[in-house]
Parts: sequence; C-alpha cells; structure tokens
Amino acid sequence: MYNILVVDDDKEIVNAIEIYLTKEGYNVLKAYNGMEALKIVKENDDIHLILLDIMMPKLDGISTANLIRKDKKVPIIMLSAKSEDYDKITGLNNGADDYITKPFNPLELIARVNSQIRRYTSLGSIADKMEKGNNVYHSGDLIINDNTKQVEVEGKEIKLTPTEYNILKFLTKNKGIVYSIEQIYENVWEEESYGAENIIAVHIRHIREKIEINPREPKYLKVIWGVGYKIENLDEKEKSAK
Repeated sequence: MYNILVVDDDKEIVNAIEIYLTKEGYNVLKAYNGMEALKIVKENDDIHLILLDIMMPKLDGISTANLIRKDKKVPIIMLSAKSEDYDKITGLNNGADDYITKPFNPLELIARVNSQIRRYTSLGSIADKMEKGNNVYHSGDLIINDNTKQVEVEGKEIKLTPTEYNILKFLTKNKGIVYSIEQIYENVWEEESYGAENIIAVHIRHIREKIEINPREPKYLKVIWGVGYKIENLDEKEKSAK
C-alpha cells in the first residue's frame, strides 16, 4: 500500500481528499501546516507522494517544499486556490512536480496522483532497490545509470527530482531527436497533455541549471525554438570530428 501525505490547513479539504484516496487503496497521512508536514516526513521513510497546499499558517507550502527537497525525492503535487501562473510556477520552482488548482475535480486529482505514483514507483526511489538490466544512457560526459538512478556530468553526481530525472532520461535515451512540449509530457507523464507549457518549461530550466556549466549556453539540453527540446547527440558529433 502506498502512503500519501496530505497537507492543508482546511480540515474539510483534507478529509475529503482522504476519502477519495482511501477509495483508491492509498493510505493517507494528514498534516495541517508545514511544520507538521516536515515532522511527518522526517519520521516516515516510506511516503510515496505529498499533496501540499500553498497557503498555510506557520510554514507555507512553498517553504515546506523547499525544505523537503533538500534531502527527499518524493513527488510533490502543490494545491493552490489561486489560478494565476505565478503561483504555479513558484511551486514548480521550489521542488513541486505538478500542481492542481482548487476547487479541483476528484477525478482529476486521482488521475494526477496515480500518474505520479506510477512514475515514482517504476522509475523512482523504490526501483533503486530492484535488479535491472544494463540500462545506461549517455551523451558525451552526461551519463544516466537507470539501474541506480544516478546522473553524472563530467564525473560529478547530479541530484534531480523524480520528474527532472524522468524528463532527462527520456530525452537522453532518445538523444538527437527533438520532442515538442506535448510529446515530452505525454511520454513522461503517460497521459494526454493539457496546458503543459509552464510545467515542462520550468522543469527544463531546472535540469539545465543542474547539468550545464553555463545554462545560457547549454551543451547538452538544447531548445529548438518553435519546435521543442532535445539532448544533443555528442557521441555522434565526436565520431564525425574524428
């Protein structure tokens, strides 16, 4: 059974979400502010997803996500009563993998939760403990070892969130191929893309900041304006240069 931490200062919302998730077979942990959430995360190593409200007393969701991200890779879905892009982007900038605007449709909530859980358990920290084949992808000095979920650039290990890892792995596995925002979303999230521009753009920027020496002049993760993104096939370039 997967454990989901629901964090919101509105107890009615927490209870409603608990009902939805319990019906889906999930075990729900509850917190009503950021401080309580941090305590639960610290005491439990087997949390598989966090639903985190942005506006809360004592410690808001943005600050809470930032602190969780210092040593945890667990997926975070931000809950926000605001629909402005600024709030969504702020959440993504501080470690969130996705966001849902309140009031939300229960079916949408369950779909987003199932998607994050599926990707985390198949590609995230749980899969680290499983034996797999020789799944190593690379481009030049960028190396992704899908057996250990480790990413290295020029010999230095890079820490990525689950979503960042999945996007980078998808593009590196298919290096040299340009993918649109919609294609990246549908391949990584495994669901149809609706308004994914902000989500993908923010994650791409974070990946660049972590893997590129100079994100403004990227060596690995390139944008093809008006088309999409790709991981440069540096191995092919090296062969051509010889």
